[in-house]
Amino acid sequence: MKERITTDRHFNGMAEKFETSLYNHSRGRLRLALLTRAIESSIPLTGQPLVDVGAGLGQMAQWASERGHPVTLLEPAEDMLAAARERLSGRDARFYQRDLQSLPDIAPGPWPLMFCHAVLEWLIDPRAAIDLLAEQMAPNGWLSLMVFNEDALRFSNVVKGNLQKVLDDQLAGFGKRKRLTPISPLRHDDVVRWLEDAGLEVRAVTGIRVFHDYLRERDPDEATLERLFELEHRYCQQEPYWRLGRYLHYSVYRPS
Repeated sequence: MKERITTDRHFNGMAEKFETSLYNHSRGRLRLALLTRAIESSIPLTGQPLVDVGAGLGQMAQWASERGHPVTLLEPAEDMLAAARERLSGRDARFYQRDLQSLPDIAPGPWPLMFCHAVLEWLIDPRAAIDLLAEQMAPNGWLSLMVFNEDALRFSNVVKGNLQKVLDDQLAGFGKRKRLTPISPLRHDDVVRWLEDAGLEVRAVTGIRVFHDYLRERDPDEATLERLFELEHRYCQQEPYWRLGRYLHYSVYRPS
């Protein structure tokens, strides 16, 4: 019987691991490049105030701050938030060591622009999180939402030869130690339905890393990466490739 997970996963004490194993790796560089491009191409950026929920090390908040947005960061992990403070030193930024559920109390909306990237898959109730985010959005506001894609997790396990794991549908992680398999990987149809039920409109969907994570070569050279990045940008919003992105990004609008 699968172990029952009863608490959300936070990442206290793992800032260094994220910095070295993700963002100093090609997958992290590609994730940031595709994510920022998806936002720029589908969400109006006018310097409006932004809240970044689950801000991690602060890369996306820094990117937005450099484009004139005053930023508010919520991040439950102390060392992650410390790294974000250092990254945004001297900028128009506020920092709260709190989780997503604390948003209405700590930094209530209405927010004209919200970021929530790679957070929902670490919660035991991601649908409730979508409802909370929707309640904090301003009319005519935007949400940049990125989630871990269950279909990609299934496909990558087949590629790796973990066939029985897939047949048993035992894909989710347990939220223990330093392993980074999400406890609640998400399906595209569920995410779209939950957003629509919350009164929101999905204006664009982008696959983040639709090829990279399936390469046989774990550490491709720079010439290969350059061609790969070009392919990722070319196909990240085309059928059927976007559906196998390791993450799915949604540009979400709240009608007035």
